[in-house]
Amino acid sequence: MPRGGKRCRPGLNHLAFHVEDRTAVDALATEAVHHGWHLMFADRHPHAGGAGHCAAYLENDDGFEVELVAIDATPDA
Repeated sequence: MPRGGKRCRPGLNHLAFHVEDRTAVDALATEAVHHGWHLMFADRHPHAGGAGHCAAYLENDDGFEVELVAIDATPDA
């Protein structure tokens, strides 16, 4: 499935993982691009899920998506 895959098709949309805090979200997102992952919604990172939600949304070339969610969502921690 190409980047920007078919999100509305039946099946698994994405997996979400909890990470410690905003620092971990940013560090993992930065490292992920060196392993074939692309930051989604870069213009709204890390609050693409809303003001109270701190996460990185990543997609690889096969269309798999992961969400790295900060457990401690203190703004700009």
